[in-house]
Amino acid sequence: MGRKLENLKPEGVWKYFEEISKIPRGSKNEKKISDYIAETAKKLGLEVRRDKSLNVAVKKQATTGMESFPMVCLQAHMDMVCEKNKDKVHNFEKDPIELIVNGNILTANGTTLGADNGIGVAICLAIMEDKSIEHGPLEFLFTVDEETGLTGANNLQEGFIESKILINLDSEEEGQIFIGCAGGRNTIGYWKAKYQSVNSKYAPVIVKVKGLKGGHSGLEIDKGRGNSIKIMSRVLSPLCRLGGRIASFDGGNKSNAIPREAEALVYIPVNKLNDASATISQYSSIIREEYSSVEPDLSITMDEAKSKGKRKVLQKVIQKKVLQAITALPHGVIKMSADVKDLVETSTNLAIVKTDAGKISITTSQRSSVASELEDIVGVVATIFELAGAKVETNSGYPGWKPNLNSPILKLAKDIYKNMFGKKPEVKAVHAGLECGIIGEKYPGMDMISIGPTIEGVHSPEEKVYIDSVERFYNYLIEILKNLKNIS
Repeated sequence: MGRKLENLKPEGVWKYFEEISKIPRGSKNEKKISDYIAETAKKLGLEVRRDKSLNVAVKKQATTGMESFPMVCLQAHMDMVCEKNKDKVHNFEKDPIELIVNGNILTANGTTLGADNGIGVAICLAIMEDKSIEHGPLEFLFTVDEETGLTGANNLQEGFIESKILINLDSEEEGQIFIGCAGGRNTIGYWKAKYQSVNSKYAPVIVKVKGLKGGHSGLEIDKGRGNSIKIMSRVLSPLCRLGGRIASFDGGNKSNAIPREAEALVYIPVNKLNDASATISQYSSIIREEYSSVEPDLSITMDEAKSKGKRKVLQKVIQKKVLQAITALPHGVIKMSADVKDLVETSTNLAIVKTDAGKISITTSQRSSVASELEDIVGVVATIFELAGAKVETNSGYPGWKPNLNSPILKLAKDIYKNMFGKKPEVKAVHAGLECGIIGEKYPGMDMISIGPTIEGVHSPEEKVYIDSVERFYNYLIEILKNLKNIS
C-alpha cells in the first residue's frame, strides 16, 4: 500500500510528514519522535548529538565549494498540540494522526494535524536527506515541549549549536518574515473545593457549551471568538439564582488555546427545572445572536443527567467566588501596538477551568511584547483571583524577541523573496511565544528570522496546511541556503 501523500510535492517533505504523523508526539511525550530524528540522521551519515531534554542537533557538511559559507541552523520543534473534537475517539499516546487530503488542503480527521510544527520538522528532514541541494555548512535543531513550556529551548546548553544565524521554521503565513515575538506568563488561581450534599429535591443536569472555533491564544486572540468558559459562566450564574448548585465545572485543556468547549454538572431544584430550561433557551438565543458572525456553530444545551454517588455540590460561597472570578477576569486583546500595524501588543486568555476532588483551578495566560505591560496584566489577573479568595501562582514565563531591522539574514530573505515572487514580503512581529526569544537569550548575537508556509487553525481540530504553499516555501528556503555567501 502506497503512502497517502506520495503524489505531493516536494516529495521528501511529505514523505517525512506522513512518517512523523504516525509517531505520538504530544508535548512532553517526544521520546519516540526524538529517537526517530536521531536515527534518521545517523542513517544518513550525519553528525548527531542529543541532550538530556531529548533536543536533537544535527550537522550536515557543506556542498563542495561552499565550505566558506556562514553556518546556518534550521530550527523546528518536535511536539504538537493534542486537541480533538469531543466526539472523536483518538488516543494521542498511541494512535497515528489520520490525514485527509482535500484538493489543496491537508487536514486531520477530528484532531489537530500537527503541521505546527511537523511541517518544519519534515522540511528539515528532507533537506538533511537531499544531496542535490547546494548549501553551506548546516545545522538542524529540533526542540521538545515548545507548546506547553518551551522547556526544550530553555534547557539548551552552551555549545549545543555553533551557528550564528538561525532560521526558525515555526511561522504560519507564507510571505511573512517574523523578526520579533511576545513574552508570556501563566497565572493560575486555586480554591479548595468544599462540598455538601443535596437531597432528592434537586435533579442533576449536564450543561454543555460546544461548537466554538477556539484557536491559538496568541495568533487568534484578536478574532473575537467565543470563550467557552466565559459563556458557561454567563449561563451558570442565572441557573444559580434559581437555586442551582454546581457539582463540577470543566472547560479548556491547553493554556495556549482559546477554550472551545465546557461542561458543568449542576443540581437544579426539581420545582425549578422548567424555569432552568427556559433560562438556557433564553441565554442560548442571546449569546448565539451575539456571536452569529464569528461562531455560527455555537451550541448551549442542558440535558438530564444520572445522579452519581453522594450528590455532592460545591458550597455556595465557593460556587459564588469561582463564578465571580470568571466574570471579572479579562479575556482577549488588552492593547494594540501603536508602532506595528495590526500587532496585538498585550492580551490575556482565560484558558482552563478544572474541578478536581480537592480543588478548583482556573488557568490563564498573558502575553505582551512589552515586558512592563506583561507584568501589569499579570498583576491585574492575580488581583482578581485574590479578591475572589483564590491562592495564586504565576510561572517565570519566557522572554520576548526584540526586532532587529538591520539583520543580515532578514535582508537576504527579503531580497530573495522579492526576486522569486515579484513582491516584497511582510516583515512582522508576532503576538505569540517563539523559541527565538529564548534561543537569542541563550546564544547572544544570534541573527534570526522565523518563516513558514501557510497553516491555519493551529491548536484546534480545524488545523490545515495549504499544500502548494509548502512547495513554494520549500523552494524559497533552498534559495536562501544557496545564497548565504551574499549575506552582509
